Amino acid sequence: MKKNFTLTLVASVIMMSTAAVMNVSAQDAGNPRHLIIMDEDSAELVAVNVGTITGVTVSGGQVGMTWDGKAPSFDYLICSIFGFDPRADGTATANETIASPARNCRYANGNQHFSEPVDCVNPYIGHISHMLMPTYPTVYLPNSMMRVFPIRTDFTGNRLNGLPLIVTHHRSASTLKFMPYLHSGSEPFALPYMSLGYDREKLTPYRYSVYLDEMDVDVDYAPSHQSAIYSLTFPPESTPCLIFGSRRGEFKAEGHVVSGFQSVDRETKVYFHAETDVAPVQTVVATGDTLVLAYPAGTAKLGLRYGVSFISTEQARKNLAREIAGYDVEAVASEGRRIWNDALREITVEGGTDNEKAVFYTSLYRVYERPVILSEEGRYYSGFDHKVHDDEGRPFYTDDWIWDTYRAAHPLRLLIDGKAESDIIRSYVLMAEQSENKWMPTFPGVSGDSRGMNSNHGVAIVADAYAKGLQGFDMEKAYEACRASIEERSLIPWSDIPAGELDEFYKKNGYFPALKPGEAETVRGVHSWEKRQPIAVTLGTSYDYWCLSQLAGALGKDDDAIRFLSGSYNFRNVFNPATGFFHPKDRDGNFIPGIDYRISGGPGARDYYDENNGYIYRWDVQHNIADLIALIGGNEAFTDALEDMYNTPYGMSRWEFYNTLPDHTGNVGMFSMANEPSLHIPYLYNYAGQPWRTQKRIRNLLEQWFRNDLMGVPGDEDGGGMSAFVVFSQMGFYPVTPGSPTYNIGSPVFSRVRIDLGNDACFEIEAVNVSADNKYIQSATLNNKPWNKPWFSHDDISHGGKLRLVMGNKPNKAWGVAEPPPSADRMK
Repeated sequence: MKKNFTLTLVASVIMMSTAAVMNVSAQDAGNPRHLIIMDEDSAELVAVNVGTITGVTVSGGQVGMTWDGKAPSFDYLICSIFGFDPRADGTATANETIASPARNCRYANGNQHFSEPVDCVNPYIGHISHMLMPTYPTVYLPNSMMRVFPIRTDFTGNRLNGLPLIVTHHRSASTLKFMPYLHSGSEPFALPYMSLGYDREKLTPYRYSVYLDEMDVDVDYAPSHQSAIYSLTFPPESTPCLIFGSRRGEFKAEGHVVSGFQSVDRETKVYFHAETDVAPVQTVVATGDTLVLAYPAGTAKLGLRYGVSFISTEQARKNLAREIAGYDVEAVASEGRRIWNDALREITVEGGTDNEKAVFYTSLYRVYERPVILSEEGRYYSGFDHKVHDDEGRPFYTDDWIWDTYRAAHPLRLLIDGKAESDIIRSYVLMAEQSENKWMPTFPGVSGDSRGMNSNHGVAIVADAYAKGLQGFDMEKAYEACRASIEERSLIPWSDIPAGELDEFYKKNGYFPALKPGEAETVRGVHSWEKRQPIAVTLGTSYDYWCLSQLAGALGKDDDAIRFLSGSYNFRNVFNPATGFFHPKDRDGNFIPGIDYRISGGPGARDYYDENNGYIYRWDVQHNIADLIALIGGNEAFTDALEDMYNTPYGMSRWEFYNTLPDHTGNVGMFSMANEPSLHIPYLYNYAGQPWRTQKRIRNLLEQWFRNDLMGVPGDEDGGGMSAFVVFSQMGFYPVTPGSPTYNIGSPVFSRVRIDLGNDACFEIEAVNVSADNKYIQSATLNNKPWNKPWFSHDDISHGGKLRLVMGNKPNKAWGVAEPPPSADRMK
């Protein structure tokens, strides 16, 4: 049915509707600051601020407007409904697509199911998977110290083992917890810590509620940044109690205040200060680290608010007083919802399905879980020297697994919040300064560095920041910390010891040696479970050397730049030309015999690789895909090798394969979507003249493995590591090589994406005709110029821009072939 609308200009803002415009008539153009459009069928009004209108024209169902001065503050809710986009010259035409200023990067979702970005987030996505537990349904505010999730094994857990107060490390157990309890008045208060039956659980990023069915208690919770609040509703005529439990800590109760701490490790403590709105009538210290507070009989509702700190109990009290004044969960949750919407609106999307938006915004929410800000009123505790420092007006961050997050999470943050990324790198440089050996951290946490995984990819986030023009940290200090962590610290995985005999061997021979079959390990520091991981170490360190060479060149350290660039080609030393795979070598320079690239290497393939098999590490040369193509035999052989990976079966039962490689799930043949070393692989067709295969593969993988359901993440998500891949890939591009200011183009899911880059800059991706079938790029323009490359540079978008892709259901095999993405410089 054709609708008629009346266009009226008035001076007040009225609530917006979501009607679609067919015909518009104009009245009273001239003075007002707002445009009001009325749907005459429903009598709904829609308003948008457009400044002073100087003219409105209507022709053939199209609307044209002009106004004086600067482009107006259009709300894209309206622009998406009515087809308007502002123009810099002060004109707009319906159904015309025009680049827009950054201030218009708002949520354009008026005609879809979700009303706000945070409503798209489903924290339960991925809570169960093939072998591992990829995600936890975590309640927190972006990058905040306060994080909790339900205390149980996983989503199917039948009992809650208490209510959480704080999780101090990503994916770790709750450090502090408590439990409501109904006292009969007869049994003693020296109670064991009990589990809780529950039902009606509801969880969003900013609020958690649950019904404890066996006790008939309703629980409502909302977090702030360093504090949180619970509301507990008890059955009438009961005697409610709160039982606080700690593994290694102590409690103190005085009136309506409970305070104390728990030791995180030998040096690090997390402190808390809690207050209730009803004073207890009895306090009992039970056996062990348990405190019981009994409240007056008949107390129907009890409010509990608390602050946490890594500095002191008094600082925890101050954190609470600063953030939460009353006992209103609704108020705290409402503020949390606002904070989440502001963060998620850094990227807005249009088109796609509700499920695709749920996957997208849930993935973006995951990226904000880590690292967390430890600054508390200008001070922070550092687990690297166990001292409290002045933060000098900039937040101090920790809790990051860089091996997982350097690939996509850090590059994504650099795009949408460069200031935060700069502060994070500065924090890591400070950690190096505060630590005994002055090494860049690898797995920084609240209690120090756990030195996880292999290689030292902190250098990658520094190199990426430098390449993309990010400032705000001391480059010279960052370089020295990175260099020391690679040259002075041992390359042995999961170690924190100075370089030794294996490192000297690496420097002399250009590869990390594997043990011969049957040879016993004799080198001090090699972990009995993690092993040497020689291929992972050799390839990862080759990439780290390349990153160091970029930084050394920028700082004028020419000798270092040449030396590290040469070392970045060490991957060649373990390439087996007979098989086309990276193959472990022994100390004598011989390839280890009898290698099956699917399964060899013991648990997690750690004797040779790490968590992934030889098929995945075949592509772990992020910095120099061009040289890898040459090693494998050229574009055609390279593409055939990629296809062979996707086509190769387990060759054994699935349980047998996963019994050896539990991290290697989400399989398509021998490709594993479940682990971070795989994330760049689908984009490698771009380097070999077949971008259409990247477009096909990315869309297929997103559809197969990332879904809006409990098993919607294929493997170990690592707090943003894999989620950032999903965010990038759904938008339509990906940073294959952190340290190179370039992005590979894939296949966008949404018809329009807007990224608020800050500083009045907005990067937009428009995918014309995109759909589930229309995944292939037919043609493209970048900033209104024809574009026939499957990549673009950071400079192309850093000040704002637009990538326009015309999509179709069959590949244009000629598009993007002429100029592959750049790779490392050749050795001189």
